[in-house]
Amino acid sequence: MLPPLDAAVPASAEIEALLTASVGAPTTVERIEPLHRPWVLRAHLAGATGPPETVVVKCLRPEGYGLRSAEELTRCEHAALAFIADDLRLDLAPDLHAAAPDSRMLVLEDLYPRTELAELLHQEGHTPALDAELTAFATSMGELAAASVGRAALFNARRTALGTGADRLGDWEHAHIGLWRSGLARAAAFGVPLPAAAERDLEAAVAELADPGPFLALTNGDSESHNFLTGPGGGKLIDFEGAGFRHALTAAACFTVPGPNWLGVSGPGQVEAFRRALARTVPEAEDDRLFGFGLAAASMVWVMTRADRLTTLDARGPGDDSRTQMVSLLESGARTAEVHRVLPHLAAWCRSTADLLRRRWPDTDIDTTAVAPYTWRER
Repeated sequence: MLPPLDAAVPASAEIEALLTASVGAPTTVERIEPLHRPWVLRAHLAGATGPPETVVVKCLRPEGYGLRSAEELTRCEHAALAFIADDLRLDLAPDLHAAAPDSRMLVLEDLYPRTELAELLHQEGHTPALDAELTAFATSMGELAAASVGRAALFNARRTALGTGADRLGDWEHAHIGLWRSGLARAAAFGVPLPAAAERDLEAAVAELADPGPFLALTNGDSESHNFLTGPGGGKLIDFEGAGFRHALTAAACFTVPGPNWLGVSGPGQVEAFRRALARTVPEAEDDRLFGFGLAAASMVWVMTRADRLTTLDARGPGDDSRTQMVSLLESGARTAEVHRVLPHLAAWCRSTADLLRRRWPDTDIDTTAVAPYTWRER
């Protein structure tokens, strides 16, 4: 069931005025269709020659999330879409047709009938065709990173012009919202504290993300397959509310360790596609040592972020997929570090913690490497 429209949704007249001013021709909204969130809707336009037949309107959320207020989320998306189209000249994201002066309402290109890649994976499983789409997704993120390297000041200037204060421009931590700290504390409370050597590995991973060096690039801040729409006309990246300049390989970690929806991910082919695209402007991406450490660091910080859920999952009953997902997450993080021969003590902690969970939660004692990639977490 679609969520109802609420008082925060703009009236047709507001959308009409914004589009009319933008395209220089009278625009009439025929009807408004709510989409998957109350603050996202589709406006059907009547017989105008300037704008398209439909547009997507994003409004101010009821509240913010992570490190950003609701107002900062829309300002950031406004800045990112303009930056990608006008400064980077990339056709990787929806066009921004119009924006309110305070960024509280954005009118975007309607990408229908494209579909979320995550939805297709959920419905069809990991087919060869969808593996190709995953590769296109990885390539798009790599191309965005490659094109944006060295241009953080320009992006931040756009954010500042829209009202973002200088103290809000530091983005390196937003990809993981600092929750690795909570994960570290929760692991100790759960009875699996990190040994000193593993904690030093974690500190090294966090330091890598804090100082990306040549890998500083634009990511959308939520690099998961639900934010890639695929279909006629080619794939497009969406949802730039969390966009910012941070370590590029935080965008590739979704192919090495599972995000919230999945019990496992595919990995090597997509990582290599991302790497090839990034290496067009970042030669350091071809260095196995530098690339491997960055990828493992991003993967492990995500693992520690999700470790914040250990006590919550312990309270759930047998058969809850989230428990299996935690075991898979720990083991995939360890595999990533082991493949690249880095962070050995943190990898060992992941292995030992996964073993403990298998004993504590017997229903999770399965071969996680045999789980089909992109198996949906049902519960």
